[in-house]
Amino acid sequence: MSPAEQRVARCLVEQKDAALLGSAAAIAALAGTSDATVVRTVRSLGFDGLSDLRQTLLADIIATPTPSARLRLTLEGAGDDSAQVLDHVIGMHEEALAAMKTPPFQASFSRSVDILFAGKRRHVFGVGPSGAVADYASLQFNRIGLASTALSASGVALADRLLALGEGDAVLMIAYAPLYREIEIVIERARQLGNPIVLVSDSLGPFVAEHIAEVLPVPRGRADHLAMHSGTMVLIEAMIVGLAARDRAKAIASLESLSSLRGTIDKAWLKRGISRSKI
Repeated sequence: MSPAEQRVARCLVEQKDAALLGSAAAIAALAGTSDATVVRTVRSLGFDGLSDLRQTLLADIIATPTPSARLRLTLEGAGDDSAQVLDHVIGMHEEALAAMKTPPFQASFSRSVDILFAGKRRHVFGVGPSGAVADYASLQFNRIGLASTALSASGVALADRLLALGEGDAVLMIAYAPLYREIEIVIERARQLGNPIVLVSDSLGPFVAEHIAEVLPVPRGRADHLAMHSGTMVLIEAMIVGLAARDRAKAIASLESLSSLRGTIDKAWLKRGISRSKI
């Protein structure tokens, strides 16, 4: 392979989300080459085209390594020295942030903010580690005056959360392959109500593309390594600021109300503490 084709090949291996979700032109931009070079590289690797390559990548994602295997690979790459580990992990986070600075991603982000701001309510889905991110996002959206709920329960407990979905709402889904049952149920409920879905995922997009209004392909570290969530957190915090900017007066007024309520609670707690000290 030529040097340019080698760069494309490394990009396909290290950034599977780009190969799964991006066009030949988007992949070329990441590799610093042309879309024609991307097509030649794909064929040199033995595939008929991008579609054929994506099918293989999807099969690889479904057969994803266990958490222990992911950790083992990450540790092998990080080394034993703590300073080296820090540098290695920071490098992975920098790669995720770089992926979000591309023009196609930024355009998708802008459209996603439009969708979420237009909703009567926002419902943020995530389970496991993503559930904690969903709780955080919902909390922060509420603080800037945008009514939101977290769909962070799994199993039958999710049914209670789904009762909050209504017509005119929007869903922010943080989820990754495989396509587990809770994802299917949320998508189906949103479809019934006509709720647009913004998906944050580095792997799930091709499975559910026909049901999704916008996909934000945020990498979670390197392929087959321990999942990293800094990229997702940066994206959520950018959304908080982006949504607040759509109605600054409302966001500021809501936070002022929060400060007032905190002050009332602090004063009540202070009085109770004083009375206890006198007993």
